[in-house]
Amino acid sequence: MPFLSRRLRAALLATASATLVAATLPAPVPLGIGDPLFPHLGNPGYDVLAYDIGLDYPGRNSEPLEAVTTIDARTTEPLDRINLDFTRGTVHSVEVNGLRTDFAVEDEDLIIEPPGRLPAGVPLRITVRHTSDPRGERDSGGWVQTADGLAMANQADAGHRVFPSNDHPADKAYFTFRITAPQDLTVVANGLRTGRTRHGDRTTWTYRTEHPMATELAQVSIGRSTVVQRTGPHGLPVRDVVPVADRERLEPWLKKTPGQLEWMEKQVGRYPFENYGVLIADTDTGFELETQTLSLFERRLFAEGDFPEWYVDSVMVHELAHQWFGDSVSPRTWSDLWLNEGHASWYEARYAQEHGGKPLERRMRDAYTRSDAWRAGGGPPARPDAPAPGEKISLFRPVVYDGSALVLYALRQEIGPSAFDRLERLWVRKHRDSNAATADFTRLASQVAGRDLGTFFDGWLYGTSTPPMPGHPDWHSTAPAGSAKPA
Repeated sequence: MPFLSRRLRAALLATASATLVAATLPAPVPLGIGDPLFPHLGNPGYDVLAYDIGLDYPGRNSEPLEAVTTIDARTTEPLDRINLDFTRGTVHSVEVNGLRTDFAVEDEDLIIEPPGRLPAGVPLRITVRHTSDPRGERDSGGWVQTADGLAMANQADAGHRVFPSNDHPADKAYFTFRITAPQDLTVVANGLRTGRTRHGDRTTWTYRTEHPMATELAQVSIGRSTVVQRTGPHGLPVRDVVPVADRERLEPWLKKTPGQLEWMEKQVGRYPFENYGVLIADTDTGFELETQTLSLFERRLFAEGDFPEWYVDSVMVHELAHQWFGDSVSPRTWSDLWLNEGHASWYEARYAQEHGGKPLERRMRDAYTRSDAWRAGGGPPARPDAPAPGEKISLFRPVVYDGSALVLYALRQEIGPSAFDRLERLWVRKHRDSNAATADFTRLASQVAGRDLGTFFDGWLYGTSTPPMPGHPDWHSTAPAGSAKPA
């Protein structure tokens, strides 16, 4: 333990007994960092630097996993308690800097009582021994049960349904995963594999990320899978994880990824992470997901033949584009979601035009026609309405997809294609491995354009009705039912 941590331990022991501190504090309550859309998500007072998540999979996806989550963090303000987001598991014990501590569970918070007040600016190592339960409402996120195991789908706020965390994208951290499973199963997680150790009839797999990651982007796959290796641009390792029985059947899709990587690099610059690949899971989620370095896809998208090739290709590019927009550059608040989904939808549409013959302008004109109705139903792109109670996934509405890609189309019309391309490249380079907000994007756009774009963005990002499209005075948006569009 570092010198400062030893000094902190001495200070804590000298402050007061745990019993006295507990007696003088108010009852433990859930906290949040005040996100406009998820006010109780995340926790104040500390910054997580790294997670080390150990999971022991029993071999059946209907039983809880035993788990140990270790969090290395640093306090950013004095703390009497440490709140973590956690639910859908039983907490066995908690330690802070090696000292056993009291804890309470309230709502979806794990509230830890250290044996004294923690000053600002000191390191913390929090070790939680707990279970991680894959059972629960199927559409609530967290663990996803597949035909032969488990995968994760943590967006928007379901990481804490798997492991204790500061479950908000504003607090990115490095991750290590240590997953033990029966030897006949394959385990894959974000980042690079750094170890595989056999223990009788069980194997422990270790993976580490080389870049910080938001909790919503964590991915662990456990199942009867095969890992297909190939090489992408600049020697980038590409690994795809697919059901063993589908290996040959899925190859026509898997071999597309290196070319899609090359195409995205031509648009915005070099791929930002240590590896990439697709995880094709035999499950029904109703969506695909940009988990960092290993995007999650439903098997049916590729294997059932219900979708045209151009559509599947564009969905693959959508999740790939998120590696830059949403994963490397993560939102500061969930109101900044349009930056993720708008950009991914934009490059999806661009790819569909270039490789599938689907005109971008036609798609954008159709989006413009619907834009006023989308804004009425879900709020403007950068000020979305809160999701329905108990349905946080309802935040992902048309206005943050094509409604936000439409903003980017309008911006390109306003400043020109060359300035727009410079903006995109500069954006992902300037904010790589960090968080950024809508104000950061609008400020950078004005700098690149060489003029103040404040009025332009006010209307396009925050207006209740859609502004006129630059260069297309003949475009019209259909007014929502029961309302009249201003002249």
